[in-house]
Amino acid sequence: MKDPELVKALDYILNHSNEASIEVLAEAVVRRRRDLMILEATGTTPDPRRMANEITEQINAGVGGGIESMKKTIREMIVRVIKENAPELSAAQIDELSRTWLPERPAEKKEAVPRDMLISMIEQFVSFSRGAMKSSVDKNLRAEMGAWPQKYWNAFDPVIRSIITDFLKDRITEKEFNSKIGIALKM
Repeated sequence: MKDPELVKALDYILNHSNEASIEVLAEAVVRRRRDLMILEATGTTPDPRRMANEITEQINAGVGGGIESMKKTIREMIVRVIKENAPELSAAQIDELSRTWLPERPAEKKEAVPRDMLISMIEQFVSFSRGAMKSSVDKNLRAEMGAWPQKYWNAFDPVIRSIITDFLKDRITEKEFNSKIGIALKM
């Protein structure tokens, strides 16, 4: 194979991935196939450089209005680009494609947990699950939140849950756990 990026990707998949990373990869492949099918059906190919420039311009213009304004501006720009390149698509197809390019993550549908707080929640959950948490800390959390372990678990997205499960079942080392959690928090 002459494509070094493909070789690296295949090496990762075949030699370094676990169940959690395979789930992420499978979802990405499904999303990419869907995009390619829609683009193939419309006979158009997006211009990534032009789209990147437009997104940058829109972001620069929308920064003053906050995150929600920026998301709205980006979504409007994506819909406009789709309509320009594939005017024959229905409103439902345009909406699906725009959600593919700018997905509504579960954290956006409910109140988002700040990254630092999520890291602390993961550390507390793992400490509790491994029996390493001081009873006074557990007692304080329960007094403040009730059944905090279940609330924390419900707040974690499926990828983080899978990584935690792998670590708690000794399928991955602490170093691998920290690395994978770091990657998952950037997604």
